[in-house]
Amino acid sequence: MNERYLLLDRSLEAALKVVEELLEDLSFYAVPEDASDDLLIVNGYRLHNLYTAFESILQAIAATFEGRVEIDADPKVWDRQLLNRMSLDLSPLRPAVIDDAVREQLDELRRFRHLFRTSYSTPLDPERLNLALRRAHELRESYPPVIDRFLEFLRGV
Repeated sequence: MNERYLLLDRSLEAALKVVEELLEDLSFYAVPEDASDDLLIVNGYRLHNLYTAFESILQAIAATFEGRVEIDADPKVWDRQLLNRMSLDLSPLRPAVIDDAVREQLDELRRFRHLFRTSYSTPLDPERLNLALRRAHELRESYPPVIDRFLEFLRGV
């Protein structure tokens, strides 16, 4: 394994530990309609961080294999484009990093992160938060085999 792939491998291992910690910290139980603002904010913050951790993983892969992370000059859509790009099989350069199910789950978390970041004076909606929590729960089950498959490829190059 060459130096840049080794560095990516070790970086991914560290980042995936953070993802696991974030998933462990999330309460996967639905938040009640009358949940306190504190409970909504804490869960929102954890979901925000979870998506950001996955995004960092995907950015590192894009930078290593494609030499760049920038996808589009429009900052409003680059993160969605990153998800779409990581679901593409670019063999022989690299296989797809995520499958369609993981892409959709991450996309829901991406949209929630955007909402969380821009809702300065709007209270968080428990129903919207619960949707994102359900996607995080699904992601907890679906991402490990997909990422393991990519790591297996990485360790073979």
